[in-house]
Amino acid sequence: MTQEAMSREPRSPKELNLNSTKKTKTPAASSTLPPLDWARSHGPITGALSATTGAAAAALLGTVTGMPEGWPLLIGAAGAVGHGIGHSVRRKLTLRTAVARAASWLVAGGWTAWAMAHGPLSWAAAGSLAALGVGIGAAASHTAAWEEVAEEERFTAEARAAAAEMDGRRRTIAAAWQDRIKRVCGVDVKIVAVEFWETGAGLSVEAELPGGGVTWDRISSRSRALAADARLPLGCTVHVEEGAAQGLVVLDVMTKNIMREERLYPDDYSPLSILTGIPWCLRPNGEEIRVFLREACALLLGPPGSGKSTFMDVILAGFARCTDVLTWVIDLKQGAIGIPWVTPWLEAQGLIEPDDPDNPAPAGTRPGVDWLAATPKEAIRLLKAALRINKARQLRYQKLMRQQDTTLLPISPELPQIEIVIDEGAEALAHANNRREPEKRELAELIKEVMRTTRAMGIRKVLTAVDGNLNTIGDTVVKRFSPLSLALTSGENSGHNVGKLFPKVRIDSNQLNEKGAGIIGDSGANGFAPTEFKGWKSLPSMVRRVVLATNDRRPTLDQVSAEAAGADYRERWSPQRAGWLATAAEAVKNADDDQAPGAAGTATSVLDKPEPPPTGDDSERRHRSLNLSYQRQGQRDDPDELAARFLAEIDQTYGTTEEPDRTRPTEHRDRERPQGLNLSYSRIEPQEISDAPDDESEERVPPLLQRAYDAVTAAGGRMHTADLAEQLGLGATELGTELGRILRAVGVERPGKGTVRVGKSEPRTGYLAETLAEAIRRYRDAQ
Repeated sequence: MTQEAMSREPRSPKELNLNSTKKTKTPAASSTLPPLDWARSHGPITGALSATTGAAAAALLGTVTGMPEGWPLLIGAAGAVGHGIGHSVRRKLTLRTAVARAASWLVAGGWTAWAMAHGPLSWAAAGSLAALGVGIGAAASHTAAWEEVAEEERFTAEARAAAAEMDGRRRTIAAAWQDRIKRVCGVDVKIVAVEFWETGAGLSVEAELPGGGVTWDRISSRSRALAADARLPLGCTVHVEEGAAQGLVVLDVMTKNIMREERLYPDDYSPLSILTGIPWCLRPNGEEIRVFLREACALLLGPPGSGKSTFMDVILAGFARCTDVLTWVIDLKQGAIGIPWVTPWLEAQGLIEPDDPDNPAPAGTRPGVDWLAATPKEAIRLLKAALRINKARQLRYQKLMRQQDTTLLPISPELPQIEIVIDEGAEALAHANNRREPEKRELAELIKEVMRTTRAMGIRKVLTAVDGNLNTIGDTVVKRFSPLSLALTSGENSGHNVGKLFPKVRIDSNQLNEKGAGIIGDSGANGFAPTEFKGWKSLPSMVRRVVLATNDRRPTLDQVSAEAAGADYRERWSPQRAGWLATAAEAVKNADDDQAPGAAGTATSVLDKPEPPPTGDDSERRHRSLNLSYQRQGQRDDPDELAARFLAEIDQTYGTTEEPDRTRPTEHRDRERPQGLNLSYSRIEPQEISDAPDDESEERVPPLLQRAYDAVTAAGGRMHTADLAEQLGLGATELGTELGRILRAVGVERPGKGTVRVGKSEPRTGYLAETLAEAIRRYRDAQ
């Protein structure tokens, strides 16, 4: 089986439950006798034996004790009335069963009275008792078969009645929606099926389109109008998509707003696999949405207040449950999303006090994420290690791929996939042209390179962003390599994000205004159309439970990849690199410049208070504590002071480096300037060097504006919008919206209402190089 087939092959969760902790119960002591079920009812044979042995015992006891002969008849009559008739009526059994039971009681009572009168130990008594037992057994067997048939017929009749009632509801709903679609959409469809959701929150309607070239898009474009016509409650939508065959359309109608319901992440932490999908959220009908990320990256857009942080915990929990995934996290906001996932490990190391002293993390607890980068420098290390792993896997696993007959690396627990989760990572791409911050510029280039080149070797990414503007994500690389897209719709700019990710979607996102709700879609080959979803709510205690439950299940990096990653990977949790994760009793020597800025406050707010310094010899404590030497950075020499000291020494030696008087005319300064070594070039202001824009002004120019100007200039000074959009790899509407916003921000308007004539073509909307140049100049001059 090829790797491509394995990535989509369905597999039941039971097959993946390789580390089940359930234990089977064993009997306390061995026994040679079969187990007895005292609650089990009698069958035809055991019932007959019970009746005959009971009658024989009663006859023997009555004979010995001198019991009156009429008593067995009274007991038999009472049994016939109580069990034979009363119990049968209560259980709604047939008349035949009631008669057989009553007769059995009466015959058994009559035989007992006769045996007491003539002697129970005679051959006549024994023979008649045996015949009585056979008769009772035959009658019981016959009535049991009869009762089974009657019960099946009764259930069938009830099922037919329920089905008829359901069919009546379906016919009513089908007629209503058939009329509604014709009235609202102008399409005369035929409803072929109506299915009610198991959750009771809605229904699905399948319709057959008429001839004449009518497509399902026509109904999809009127989904909001259909919801309004059906008077659905607020928060409920009508989702329209193509059916199983062309000419069919399916409408998912929400009748109950389950988006308002807050659902916690399930307590099921059973093993998962990247090849069989990871549950991320729920459909409106209550079904799980599983995502397949073996070959795909994912892009999550979520404005503030939309529940993005909670959704990130769900994503990390899914990866932690996978037996074939290693998770690397990049979060330049002091590692906020990753700290809860490494807190149990810090407890197990004794570096912080546990929140619950009675339930500390056990020894051997590993970090919940395999690598956490909180600074651009550490993130660059991580991404470069990923690229080295990619090259090593391409060379060293060729034989394995030939054996598996696949072009994709066969992912397994021994050869895990690496998922790089980058919080607010898309914004890092906006620094691709940032010349003033080369570190961030390098980080942006590495993010794009990893996305482009590592798919086959099992390295993929999940990126998040506040919005989907090109100014935010830099260019279209993220969208092209992220077929799985999610837009959280609670909070500001929600509709804008939906339009960026799903420009053709016809879902009313204004109805999805609950936290954790949004729209998800997978444009891959085996993906699914954009649909509404509701995410689970996560709690800090859930993160801890997932880390501990999956501790022995999470994989380790294969040897080939670990060797390629080198010391950057081996030392990722060293005190010098991860010292900012916890507060220690005292600082240690050998301060490192690679500490997360501001991480001390973050670690203190997330973790516990530092332990008091131990008395006596603390050498052992120093060796096992994390390095918090970043706290001593403020004690170093001030760079400005060093520079001033250096210039003073030059002045003392050469006497030529005093600061010129800027208030005096230039000619006076030139005449009074001492002769000798001239180092004043180092003090020339940027605008005095040349007319070229400096780095700061260059940074103010939006990347899209600069790219558009370069393209229009190369084309001769004017281009139509459609041609420019194609050259930049964007949609015409998207380009027009973004460039229009950029030009309006600095008050630049296109002449002629934006129409441009290129060559002998008809005038169409477009751009002139002069217009774009004016906008660039204003951005550079802006203070």
